[in-house]
Amino acid sequence: MLEQNEIQFPHLGIDLHVDSTAFQIFGIDIQWYGLLITCGLLLAMIYAFHNMRSYGVHPDRAIDAIIGGIIGAIVGARAYYVILEWDNYAGDWKRIFNLRQGGLAIYGGLIGALVVGCIIAKIRKVRLLPLLDLCGAGFLLGQGIGRWGNFFNQEAFGCNTNSIFGMTGGTIQNWITNVYPTTIFYQNFGKTMDAATPVHPCFLYESFWCLLGFVVLAICGKKFRKFDGQIFIMYIGWYGLGRFFIEGLRVDSLVIGNMRISQLIAGICVVVSVILLLVIGGRVRRMGSDYQLYCNTEACKQMMAELDAKREASGKKAAGRRTSCVHQHRQYDTRCRNAGRRVPALHCGYGFYTG
Repeated sequence: MLEQNEIQFPHLGIDLHVDSTAFQIFGIDIQWYGLLITCGLLLAMIYAFHNMRSYGVHPDRAIDAIIGGIIGAIVGARAYYVILEWDNYAGDWKRIFNLRQGGLAIYGGLIGALVVGCIIAKIRKVRLLPLLDLCGAGFLLGQGIGRWGNFFNQEAFGCNTNSIFGMTGGTIQNWITNVYPTTIFYQNFGKTMDAATPVHPCFLYESFWCLLGFVVLAICGKKFRKFDGQIFIMYIGWYGLGRFFIEGLRVDSLVIGNMRISQLIAGICVVVSVILLLVIGGRVRRMGSDYQLYCNTEACKQMMAELDAKREASGKKAAGRRTSCVHQHRQYDTRCRNAGRRVPALHCGYGFYTG
């Protein structure tokens, strides 16, 4: 048996010692899991804000929908996982709110993000389909990075394998030996596992698939987007396709009977996305020049022009206040010097002025 924090990729000659705790702040452990998910969310937000104008999304309004969507994603991901693993949480409410050790389900997060984000977008009068297109590629970027939190927790792995990418670790071996025989998955599927044999690093496969998908969708969004909502539908299909096959390797799946829930949802997502792309794409082609992306419409151009004018006016107003403030301080400076008094440092909200 390996040490608890030891991780090996035997066929690659890699032997690492990693702690699931990144560092401590005031005695509180900050886990790599949460840190990497946060990093993924931030990078996804940066991508979204950088591309909002090109999608016709009002940035000042969309920020509320995005932040609300993130909160909804966290709540939804946790609720989805806890509901399907209720036997492990019943009677222990504190464990339900402890997210530092993992226990977030992607599809629950997606549902939560869509419900909350769409409600706020409706309230803030943000065009929903362009916003979803923008978020689709961002989701893949965030998921691709966040999956590495599973690496540090030694989770989200699959069945035994002799693949060159096969991995093992102390926590993995302990889970296979002591926890796996008690899981609903083992009881329903009866699949045996050998703690001494490497396992599929499913988190690695999914991370690679998501990051590749981010590149593909980002390029399609810039060059090949034909209708609003297209990139988000492609996201649903792309992620679902990868998850369908990767989920088939896992031995820690959330299951009902002999059915892997995430694999079933993934398969449905692929079928639905292909149908939607064909149906909506065909309709848009038949419409020809009668159809326009929202970012190319006069309404969108007028909205962006009003936004630019508002920001320009705000900038001029702030500059005027700053100039007036400095002028007043200089007059005060002159009066102090003429009276032979020391000139004090003054603060006007734009910085200190000392004459």
